[in-house]
Amino acid sequence: MRVSRIRIENFRGVKSAEVFLPSHGVLIGDNNTGKTTVLEALDLALGPDRLNRKPPVDEHDFFKGVYIPVTVLEPAEGALGEEVEAAEADEESAAESNEPKIKIEVTVVDLTVEQKAVFGDYAEFWDARTNTLYDEPNPEGVDVDSVTEAIRVTFHGWYDSEEDDFEGKTYFTRSLTESEKPEPFSRKHKQVCGFLYLRSIRTGSRALSLERGSLLDIILRLKEVRPQMWEDTLATLSETNVASNPNLGISPVLESINAALKKYVPREWGIEPHLKVSNLTREHLRKVITAFIATGDGTHAAPFYRQGTGTINMLVLAMLSQIAEDRQNVIFAMEEPETAIPPYAQKRIVHEVRKLASQTLFTSHSPYVLEEFSLEETIVLARDTEGVLMQRSITLPGNVKLKRYRQEFRTRFCEGLLARRVLVAEGATEASSFPVACRRLEELNPDIYSSLEALGVCVVDAGSETNIPGMAQLYRELGKHTFAICDRQDDGNKELIEAQVDLLLMHGEKGVEDMVLKGTTEEALKRFTQLIDWPQHLSQKYPDLEAQAAAALSDYFTWSKGNWGIADFIAQCSEVEIPEWLREAALQLKAACTPAEVEEAAAVQGAEADGAN
Repeated sequence: MRVSRIRIENFRGVKSAEVFLPSHGVLIGDNNTGKTTVLEALDLALGPDRLNRKPPVDEHDFFKGVYIPVTVLEPAEGALGEEVEAAEADEESAAESNEPKIKIEVTVVDLTVEQKAVFGDYAEFWDARTNTLYDEPNPEGVDVDSVTEAIRVTFHGWYDSEEDDFEGKTYFTRSLTESEKPEPFSRKHKQVCGFLYLRSIRTGSRALSLERGSLLDIILRLKEVRPQMWEDTLATLSETNVASNPNLGISPVLESINAALKKYVPREWGIEPHLKVSNLTREHLRKVITAFIATGDGTHAAPFYRQGTGTINMLVLAMLSQIAEDRQNVIFAMEEPETAIPPYAQKRIVHEVRKLASQTLFTSHSPYVLEEFSLEETIVLARDTEGVLMQRSITLPGNVKLKRYRQEFRTRFCEGLLARRVLVAEGATEASSFPVACRRLEELNPDIYSSLEALGVCVVDAGSETNIPGMAQLYRELGKHTFAICDRQDDGNKELIEAQVDLLLMHGEKGVEDMVLKGTTEEALKRFTQLIDWPQHLSQKYPDLEAQAAAALSDYFTWSKGNWGIADFIAQCSEVEIPEWLREAALQLKAACTPAEVEEAAAVQGAEADGAN
């Protein structure tokens, strides 16, 4: 059993989306792309306890917060009566048809024998090769390996103006069009599907409580254990007089209050105030009863939710294993399993959860988690300005072999996959020095310059000039904004790079070292000679380092190439000492990343200039 497809309309930041999911996969993309929205949508459609929350959705769950129909403009003044009536009719029709509604359709395939028996009336056939449904009742070829039985489930969320509240229900999708009355996909139906969503550490805060829907509650229900503690516990608490202990000093105060009360009201109005535990209901007990765990090497125990984040996450994993062993068929969706967990444990979590569940879906920003998934299992999400969420697959260009991709994933490829904007640098020197230049310029003149971090740009070292086009193509095809920085290129390679990037930053020298040495000041060079530890062979070659600064640093930068030599030099420069080319490149990149801000700043400067004139 697994979810093969999810369609989303008008949910949170997503206007529309269609995402196909593998048996095991990780959703990646820039922050606020929609990764969590996909998992939350799955929970609305399949989570057995989600709709117990009242209301199941709220204003902020609707795309752009629009949950009532947009008012249609009134007809122009002077319109004929017939035209007015027609306009009013059109307005009513538009209001009905345009009523905002959250729609989430989930296709579940590879059904178990139990699920086929429960959902048989609404079963359909799904072709995994084409990711499509068969429309015919008895299509030819349903016995091929790629075809399996499936069901579709649809969640609808809307605003009820009469009740002034939000509603949400889940249905068998086919019943919405084939039946006079939609057939609800009930809580019992959802339990047969076995969907479990873990919202990062937030789930751990109540995992070992008895709250409805907690991991402990799920395990108890699966094992058909029904705690019979309620009546005895409630009776014991109801008979407990909290203030009866004389050491508390409360009883004399309550007695004085009681004496004063008798002066003003008859007995039947209420006397004898005393302190007891209030709100004695099963639901309140569920919330306050939680597991305690011994901490450290001693016997002192603290509440489960007061343990360290990493401990909570590992205990959650242990509980997941219990759920999977009892259900045998579970879909796990988990946010950021790397939270407060060391790298080796991150990989262990992913490996173990994949073995436990029929389908696992993760979101993550950790290279140690991402490298546990193949290219086909990595789902890259991007959202355009209209709210359309798009899914892309990673396709390696010809000059990036799969072996190299795996070997260099953490150091070269991962960060670019997680970013929105990628600057492909020719080599290690450019990759280390240009971010330092932008950061230094921002420190010196924040009104004009921005750091790469502020622009949301990550730098990827291509390893050589010939690798730039392929690396840029890799990220460009994933919907990233791509840029490149390099030395002077021949016309052929320059054209290849320009075809794959939004902006090419190319200086006119053969090496970045030459560009920096020719573009800075003699004072900056002399100052830097006194700040570094010179290798013995260069200090012997240049006995008067300050007088021979340019030549000595040329050799030094060559010797320290790729080892932060240029970056360290730029970090101690003033604005005018940073080469003009680097300053211009920083401004060009900022303009490419924030065109609206740059245009606005230019307009303000223009207005100020006009005012001065």
